[in-house]
Amino acid sequence: MSKRPIDILFLYALGYLAFIYLPVLLMPIFSVNDSIYVAFPLKDFTWKWYERMFADAGLKSALYNTLKVAAIVSAVSTVFGLLAAKALTRYRLPGKGPVTGLIMLPLVVPGIVLGIALLVIARKVLDLELSLYTIAAGHVLLCVPLSMLVLMSRLEGFDKSLEEASLDLGENGWQTFWRVTFPLAVPGIVASLLLSFTTSFDEFILAFFLAGNETTLPIYIFSSLRFPNRLPNTLALGSLILIASFILVSLGEWLRRRGSGGATESGV
Repeated sequence: MSKRPIDILFLYALGYLAFIYLPVLLMPIFSVNDSIYVAFPLKDFTWKWYERMFADAGLKSALYNTLKVAAIVSAVSTVFGLLAAKALTRYRLPGKGPVTGLIMLPLVVPGIVLGIALLVIARKVLDLELSLYTIAAGHVLLCVPLSMLVLMSRLEGFDKSLEEASLDLGENGWQTFWRVTFPLAVPGIVASLLLSFTTSFDEFILAFFLAGNETTLPIYIFSSLRFPNRLPNTLALGSLILIASFILVSLGEWLRRRGSGGATESGV
């Protein structure tokens, strides 16, 4: 009787994982299928969709724009997230709870609502031209909470007496940050950079509302779905993005866990 609940939970977990990941795993299979239609049975094996994808000038431009925006967003979000995490974990701030909730608000507001609100602010209030910069600003708003959460867990994981010892030895707050806090926070910073980069790279809704003449990769993929002959190229591109995203997220989580474990050991 004791083994039955475990078996049921195990089967439920397998079914849940299959429901989530099997449709995604079909994408790489159809990306090497010699047919423009996504259907079984499969035809001959081919790499021509990948060759056509790499020869597409519009795709290359969209990819470059996306990489540029994601790189800027990851750097800016990590800086803001580190400063916010430092303030919330090391100082007694008045209204700490409401401030934290305000920073986390973009994570719970529906993306379409946030996108419309940012579009109205950018065009009607600030009179800004929509461009990659407006997309980056919207992505920073979304990525700062993620960065702060990762870095808060890291900063709370090591012994605060190390910073106190540095201050007692005559270092000021800025020197203590660079010589003690920053080196210990490096695994969290790297994880924050990777997660923010991946989030910005994959984000579609805010980019759709805030894009001007220059488009990002998610917008390009969405527009390509209207043309059946472009679908295989999109599947090939999606397969590469799937692999790259999995690697980046896994690496970020591994670094975060490794950093937390190292901080605990150093605290002991």
